[in-house]
Amino acid sequence: MPWPVNEGFFELGDHPLAAGAQLPRARLAWKTHGTLSPSGDNVILYPTSFAVRHGDIEWLISPEGILDPTRWFIVIVDMFGNGLSSSPSNTPDYPALVSAADNVSAQRRLLREHLGVQRLACVYGWSMGAQQAYHWAALYPDEVERVVVNCGSARTAVHNQVFLDSLIATLEAAPEHLGQGRFSAPPAAALRAFGRIYAAWALSQDFFRADLHRSAFGAPDLETFLRANWDGRFAARHAQDLLAHLRGWHASDISANARHGGDLTAALRAITARVLLMPGATDLYFRVADNELELPHLRHARLLPIPSVWGAPGRQPAAQPRRRRLRARRGARMAGILTESPMT
Repeated sequence: MPWPVNEGFFELGDHPLAAGAQLPRARLAWKTHGTLSPSGDNVILYPTSFAVRHGDIEWLISPEGILDPTRWFIVIVDMFGNGLSSSPSNTPDYPALVSAADNVSAQRRLLREHLGVQRLACVYGWSMGAQQAYHWAALYPDEVERVVVNCGSARTAVHNQVFLDSLIATLEAAPEHLGQGRFSAPPAAALRAFGRIYAAWALSQDFFRADLHRSAFGAPDLETFLRANWDGRFAARHAQDLLAHLRGWHASDISANARHGGDLTAALRAITARVLLMPGATDLYFRVADNELELPHLRHARLLPIPSVWGAPGRQPAAQPRRRRLRARRGARMAGILTESPMT
């Protein structure tokens, strides 16, 4: 069944940032699926994540999928720094830090000024998109009914920051790095190393112990799997854009603002939206333990870890029966949070 689809760019002008600087001539790329209801009560915001563009995450959208465009008006917004929205690769004077909060404030303008949306039925996010979902709930509690935090956390954990620091150091050590996040040419060797580091974190110890790098991908050995699936994973992205996303991820904290003054507990308690926390059981950077610590401070929340050995469970080979069952369970959980009446 076809459904309406639209896309474009929203020009924000010089967009003020939380750190006090401005993002000059800022623009957001966006795409919508479905139809806005007359009452405007069927909007799901679906922000992108690390090094991802809107076309990379549309696989969740279908009448049989997790996000049904025949019922919901789904708005995908490309993060700053992803190469479509304002990014170091297309903005010469891009600021040193553009945060999750900066993305959320820009998304709010897009929704209100361009799409005529005043309230969100749900913000669904994965990884850095989940961080944005959490920021929406903390910064604009009266405008969000529900958030789905899929493999994300309210504040980037210290161990997670160590992982990010390793990736930043890898790119900055490249001979092509000129300083200030700029490169004289694509750092091919550094990006290959970047992919190999990422493979060890995105996929869990359990994944490799189960030999899934061979059985799920048809690779004869580990080296073939890494070369085919990770060596070129980030080659299509600009290194300076990757650095921008890494810094935003590193700094993510829903309490790092004047409203909450760095008090994470207060920020969590201020959230009135219903929250579904769905960490990956074997995720190495967004841990179940992080969400377990957040849960007691949320007014209306459920914690439902994803039972997967894939680490950070993103899109994996569709032919795997276990993966199909996992997606079905995720869909059922999403259907539950999107059909229940709002909590008050």
